[in-house]
Amino acid sequence: MTEQQAYWHRVEQELKKRWAYPYQWGIKQDDYHDKATHFIYNTATFDEVMATIQEAFGKSKDFYKWQNYALNRWYNFHAAVAVEQCFCALPEVVPALNAKNRLVDFTIQGIPFDHKTSVFPKKYPLTAAQAYADTASLIQWLYENQSQQRRKHHHNRIFIMLYAKNGEHWKLKAELLWLKELIDNYVWNFNPERLYRFDWDTGQYALADLIWAMQ
Repeated sequence: MTEQQAYWHRVEQELKKRWAYPYQWGIKQDDYHDKATHFIYNTATFDEVMATIQEAFGKSKDFYKWQNYALNRWYNFHAAVAVEQCFCALPEVVPALNAKNRLVDFTIQGIPFDHKTSVFPKKYPLTAAQAYADTASLIQWLYENQSQQRRKHHHNRIFIMLYAKNGEHWKLKAELLWLKELIDNYVWNFNPERLYRFDWDTGQYALADLIWAMQ
């Protein structure tokens, strides 16, 4: 096992520990709660984040709401970082020079992309099978309906769409070794001519694509 493979395996094992707890928010995400759970960025292991949650909110009457909130943010953040590393480990991909640039995570064949891993949206008006057959419509819907705060933009993006037949789409974020295989295959077969182009009312346009991760 290479050093990189060991990294993804280690992160995958930590993320899967979160599966033992129900995935629910209980609190609407906002700046106040994000600031109070900022520690999730610096806690790599599940045991560490659980201990920090207990220390920070153990005496709160809303402890379980805080726990769910922090666990969700920890899980989603570290899964997203690992997925980005899956892309950036490939020789065809160049990581963004500015890690704080919210519009660009990396470039593929010179084309800049942000990436976003999403679970199949409950509010999407079509079934997963229908969405699979009309990926362009799903991508446009995602641009218009997701990331309404800082992460909202109409620039180039690669979506990874998670869908599990049992409805537990969120668990697939932790299947890093499997996701890496899908990402490797996508990048190795990358063709700019197959990207979807979206022309916005602002006169701006975006190039986008979607990788289906279905189980």
